[in-house]
Amino acid sequence: MFKTKTILGYNMVWNEPGGSKRDPWSGGNRDQGPPDLDEVIRKLSAKFSMFIGGKRSKGSSGGNAGPGLAGVNLAISIIALCCWLIASIYIVEEGKRGVVLRFGRYLETTMPGPHLRIFPIDRVDIVNVEQRRFREIGYRSGNGNRQAAIRSVLKESLMLTKDENIVDVRLAVQYQVSDPRDYLFNVFDIESVLVQVIESATRETIGKSSMSFVLTEGRSDIVSNIKLLSQQVLDSYIPALLKPASVSEKGKYREQVNINGVGDKGSGLRIINVILQDAQPPEEVQEAFADTIKAREDEQRLKDEAGAYANEIIPKARGQAARRLQEAAAYKEQVIAQAQGEASRFDRLLDSYKKAPSITRERLYLETLEGILSRTSKVMVDTQQGTKNLVYLPLDRILKYRESATNSVGTTGGNTLGDTSTTTQLPSTDNTTTSRSRAINRSREVH
Repeated sequence: MFKTKTILGYNMVWNEPGGSKRDPWSGGNRDQGPPDLDEVIRKLSAKFSMFIGGKRSKGSSGGNAGPGLAGVNLAISIIALCCWLIASIYIVEEGKRGVVLRFGRYLETTMPGPHLRIFPIDRVDIVNVEQRRFREIGYRSGNGNRQAAIRSVLKESLMLTKDENIVDVRLAVQYQVSDPRDYLFNVFDIESVLVQVIESATRETIGKSSMSFVLTEGRSDIVSNIKLLSQQVLDSYIPALLKPASVSEKGKYREQVNINGVGDKGSGLRIINVILQDAQPPEEVQEAFADTIKAREDEQRLKDEAGAYANEIIPKARGQAARRLQEAAAYKEQVIAQAQGEASRFDRLLDSYKKAPSITRERLYLETLEGILSRTSKVMVDTQQGTKNLVYLPLDRILKYRESATNSVGTTGGNTLGDTSTTTQLPSTDNTTTSRSRAINRSREVH
């Protein structure tokens, strides 16, 4: 039995009869020369042309065309398989989600990374769930640039307050996609729905607030209420085509939801932040409103000034009242002590009067005159008989001197008029008169 092997188009026979080893790798038949290199290259080229479907050489027969056609089909199949694999593989980037649809029906939501689908019956929609989207309510900035000229949209911005005033409100909303499935299937035009929901929530919130509250201290409360109400509406949103008409159709609705692969409810959006860009009266009444604001500021300023004055004057008044109360208490103690002293003095005088009535009476008389004369002006004239001197009393000068003394005491803040004593004594022209008056006074003091 002979063993043959085809190598490079040649049928090589091993172990032929004769006992000699004529295989190309053994050492036998060493006298045969090397094969022709051109012949080997020519045969290789012919085989390669046959494999890729090219025409055979002229010496070849037409019976070997089958292997060439099979090679073409195999190449086409391999290329088609590679193209299908390339089209079936898709990659979901970080921060995104892939929503797979098979024959238009929701199949699954894929996470970031490489995935495989059945092309072409599967379609993949890539949704960015980390991107913060921006929407303007009540105004539009040119080409999405906030620094560009701002154009007001009065249809969205003009709203009515609780006190029946019109206010121009402009909002900026930042939101993200929370559920790609609901985002793609539950709402047809999500941008329009978002604007309508935000506008409706804003009108409801503004309609429950007064204009002064909206324009002054109520901005933060209004923004939080708008965000909360809008998110509640978006989360409870049910597609109109799948919404049950009655309670009895809820089971049918649930079954239809499961068949179509659509989410139960919700728009698939999450509101991140609501910014109140501006809130002011309409342009036609801004001047009048500015005057109102100015008057309100003046009112507040006057209130603050009045409060500061009250804080300044009330402590002073309280201090003066306390001082007067203390003075009254001191005066009370003084009067009581003085009265008690006068009473005890009178008791002692009474005891003295009982012991020596005449002396006590004379003493009381002299003390009384001393007290009276010490507070009055005095003019002493010697009227002794036999004196023929003419006495001239300049009464006008005496009165003027008294008035000037009284005025000087009042202006300098000295003692009262009752405590001052002004004694005017006219000198006598005769020394004898003066000596006699002195003698009379001495005699009175002795007695």
